[in-house]
Amino acid sequence: MSPAYPTVRLRPKGEARAIRHGFPWVYADELVTDRRTQALAPGTIAVLEDAERRPLGVVTVNPKSKVIARVLDRDEGTAIDRSWIAARIARAMALRDRLYDKPFYRLIHAEADGLPGVIIDRFGDAAVIQPNAAWAEAMISDLAGALADVTGVTAIVKNGTGRARGLEGLAEETVILSGGLDAPVPVPMNGATYMADLIGGQKTGLFFDQRDNHAFAARLGRGGRMLDVFSHVGGFALASLAGGVESALAVDASAAALDLAGQGAAASGFGDRFEARKGDAFAVMEELGQEGGVFDLVVCDPPAFAPSKPALQAGLRAYERVARLAAPLVAPGGYLALCSCSHAADLSQFRNASARGIGRGGRRGQLLHTGFAGPDHPQLPQLAESGYLKALFFRLDG
Repeated sequence: MSPAYPTVRLRPKGEARAIRHGFPWVYADELVTDRRTQALAPGTIAVLEDAERRPLGVVTVNPKSKVIARVLDRDEGTAIDRSWIAARIARAMALRDRLYDKPFYRLIHAEADGLPGVIIDRFGDAAVIQPNAAWAEAMISDLAGALADVTGVTAIVKNGTGRARGLEGLAEETVILSGGLDAPVPVPMNGATYMADLIGGQKTGLFFDQRDNHAFAARLGRGGRMLDVFSHVGGFALASLAGGVESALAVDASAAALDLAGQGAAASGFGDRFEARKGDAFAVMEELGQEGGVFDLVVCDPPAFAPSKPALQAGLRAYERVARLAAPLVAPGGYLALCSCSHAADLSQFRNASARGIGRGGRRGQLLHTGFAGPDHPQLPQLAESGYLKALFFRLDG
């Protein structure tokens, strides 16, 4: 028996064809928003119809969001319940278990894994859920229950922070849903041990998306000195130390993050080759330039300077400034890695801003490699926002 969900309908000019071809979102100006639709509680499950009343699938509706509907299932008769969620999680875990030897990875990457607005990162026997859409907030108990059923994790944290929740009209809240966590979780990755604070750390506590880029940078830095700017918990620094750099200097504005980086370096066995410097990244790069600091590998992995289209131009100027300040710190023939996690700045725009900055920094370079998020962060081809991470690796001349 099909569930008795309410129906919502596209306007005559709504993009029914895009939905049929896999686009997962309906914008507010594409949906008939009569009083009945406007009265739906955020997170309501409904059947989406085209303008001719032909069903397109099951969606979640949030009248408070510009993305008013998100496709959950193409079968309009599907019941969205704990077992449905468990099936999606099991499918996602099967992929990750094929990719990784140990259960440390992004388990659910939102729309690309069929759970719109949901992020789940797994840290061995613990996991962090980010319910960034209203339906996920409403069904958080089912999400956590299905997650435990499928994976066997014993500690689950709900991280209800970030810009995406604000766009959905959701309050910020971080709570432990099950189990207990009284210390950072050690995470083995790229030959190093990272320390992830799942409760008080940034996002879910660790950025798994850069795993492959960490490894590539480590190959470039072997035998030299490296600088990791916007280091967080030592992402590039610890991987590079494990890969054979002589020393690494990590720069970040957060003392707590640098403390975790230092704990990770010590746990990995190379605490004597790790150094941290707290401060504003731009200011520290200027200071290092004035001090004559030179490194064989410099990596800059800043936060999203262009999180939305209105912020794009200011963000591109910030990326250019990063490159301008970093380039003079690279030894002749050394390497510079520049990263962006801004989906509003596409690869071409980010590459151009980086090249301008390198030039303004008085250097010229070869672009060796372009990296993206690892395969535990799959992309939905129809949704550009799911492919946000870019990493550019340059070799600079003398």
